[in-house]
Order: sequence, then structure tokens, then C-alpha cells
Amino acid sequence: MGARASSGWWQTPENALWVLVASGTLTVMAGAILGPVVNQIGTSLGVSQSLAGLVITTHGLFIVLTSPVAGRLIDRYGPRRPYVLGLALYGVAGGAGLVVESFPALLVTRALLGVAVAFVYTSITVLIYSLYESERKDRVMGLRGSANSFGAALWPLVGGALGTLSWHGPFGVYLLALPLGIVAAVTVPDPARSPRESNEGDIAALRRTLRTHPLLALVYALYFATNLLLYAIVVYYPRALATVGVDSSLSISLYLAAMGAAGGVSAYYYDRIRRRVDYRQLVLAACALWTVGFAVAATAPTRTVAVAPVVLFGLGQGLVFPTVLLWVEELVPADRQGQFSSYVAIVGYVGQFLAPVAFGPVAGAFGVHAVFATAALGAGIALVSLAWRTLS
Repeated sequence: MGARASSGWWQTPENALWVLVASGTLTVMAGAILGPVVNQIGTSLGVSQSLAGLVITTHGLFIVLTSPVAGRLIDRYGPRRPYVLGLALYGVAGGAGLVVESFPALLVTRALLGVAVAFVYTSITVLIYSLYESERKDRVMGLRGSANSFGAALWPLVGGALGTLSWHGPFGVYLLALPLGIVAAVTVPDPARSPRESNEGDIAALRRTLRTHPLLALVYALYFATNLLLYAIVVYYPRALATVGVDSSLSISLYLAAMGAAGGVSAYYYDRIRRRVDYRQLVLAACALWTVGFAVAATAPTRTVAVAPVVLFGLGQGLVFPTVLLWVEELVPADRQGQFSSYVAIVGYVGQFLAPVAFGPVAGAFGVHAVFATAALGAGIALVSLAWRTLS
């Protein structure tokens, strides 16, 4: 699908590229940048640490709740306007934390931030679908994934640095969305939209598409599992690191940053890798990396060896993120790209939320290393199953 003739020479896919990539990192930053100051927020606003944690999770709930609405509006009006308006809301809602002094009010701003992320996340996806073609689309989606991964490594460090000044400090970074929104309004073309082929509802369209392309359910399951495993690392790997003498917050953050950096590298080269292998082979490679990585995590005897699991998982994640989004595009109707790409955000954030629920009983009963042994077993089963289907 090509871009519609735009109102000015400056509205081109090439001019839009870097604002799309840059704003893509905002969806990662939404929660990551506040991790280092959650305890300060709880102390300053007089709430328990458990309640303070809602500052990190509230926006995720509203991403899940709002994403279907975002997808529907994007399909109806096109992705450009929801994208620009989402950036504006992101900047205002996120930046409000600079001045908010009430915990309930802060949660309201976090809910609005989740609404904004839902619109930005899905709009970026559909804009990439619409503005780029073939290998160029692979390149742009890989760059988006790379920016996300590097952002996941960088933003917590920025949040920690600003948090040394005040717990309000990290909220100032959200204001970056406002100039990005202005640049987006100037540079991003308004893509041509596919006419709606039927008037059926979203649920009916979902059922029909899953009947036609049952593989789509497995692609969503892949992204769910990726985020489930990601947050297994985020939540439980610090405990595993403590067993090899890594217990300072700075040291732990560097291990997690290595995961983001590794994902950034593999996603950066995604288009080159994609020229040589198909989607199934990319997923096969990711499952192999995860199987080895989690097996090492379950047994790592030293802090040096403990670097390997986060690097291996990051490399696999950098391959899976663009693969899922591009694979979804190939399987869904062109007139419902917003609807079906919004489900990617939903399954991803649900996977993150459920990680402690899924692995908590394992950690409680058998210890933290059993979490990674279980993850290795799951990744290994997926690897064997996929290899059998690919080779048979």
C-alpha cells in the first residue's frame, strides 16, 4: 500500500522514518523509566510500596483495554491522526508527573498515558505497513525493534540518573513526545486506506480470519510467550544474580541493559537476516537461543557466565519482535490492519502481566533457578515442535 499524495514535499516516507523509530521507543519508556524511583514515589506520597508499584503497571492495563478501540479508529480514519494525537496525549499525561503531588491524580495520568501508548503503538505499526514495501519494510520494522531494545536498556538508566535529583525528574522525559508530535504532523504522510470489505463486527472478522489463517493464533501466542519470558527475566533474574554475588542495583541494571543491547543489535540487522531465511526459521533461531540461554541461567556458576543468558535472550527477542508484526500483516485483511495489530499489543502486555503469576509458584516451591529451568524446557519443546514442522 503506498502513501497518498501529501500536502507538501516534506511529507514523505523517508522524512517520516526517524520520527517513527524515535517515537517507537516511547512505548518502551512508558514504564521502564520510572522503575528506579518507585520506592521514592511511595515514600514521598505516603503509600505502601505495593501501591506505588501501580505507577508501573496501571498504564499497561489501559493499553490492553484501549488497544481494540485504537485499532478500530485507525482502520476507520487512518493511522496518521491517531498517531499525532497519541503523541500529544503521551507528552501531556506523562509529563504531568512533574507537578502532580497526589497519588490518585498520578494514577489518573498513568491511565491516560496507557491510552496514549495504545494509539501510538498501533499507529506506528500500521504506518510502517502502509508507507514502506518489501525489503524497505523489513528494514524499518527492524530499526523500530532495535530502537525499542536499546530504549529498554537506556531509559531505566536515564530514570535512575534523573531520580537522584527528585522523583519528579524522570517524568520530564515524557515531554519529548510533544516535539516529536510536531515533527510527525509535519513529516508523516497520510497513507491511502483500503476500503472496508464488509460491515461485520470485530469479533466476526477475528473468527473469520482465524479460520482462514489458523497460523495467526500461533503468531500471537509467540508474542505472548516472548513477553512472558522477558518479564520472567526482569522479575526473577536479579534473584538469580544475587546467588553469584551480583546484588547492587547498578550491577543488575547493567545485566538487563546487556539484554536490551543484544536485542538492538539483532533487530538492527533484521532485514539482512530476513533476506536469507523465512519467518519460521527466524523463530526457530530465537527458540534455540532461548533454550540455551535459559538452561545456562538455571545453572550459571559465576557472574561472568551469567551474562550469557541475557545476551542470548536479547538476540532472540530482537528477531521475534519485527517478525511477529510483519507476519501479522501478511495474514490479516488490509482493511483491518489496525484491529489485528492492536491485538499484538494486547497479548504482549498480558504476557508481561502474567509472568509473575505463571512463574511465581515455581519459584516459591523449587527456588529461583527452577524458573529458568522451566523456561528452558518450554523453549526447548517449542524448538523441537517447530523444527519437526519445518523439516517434515
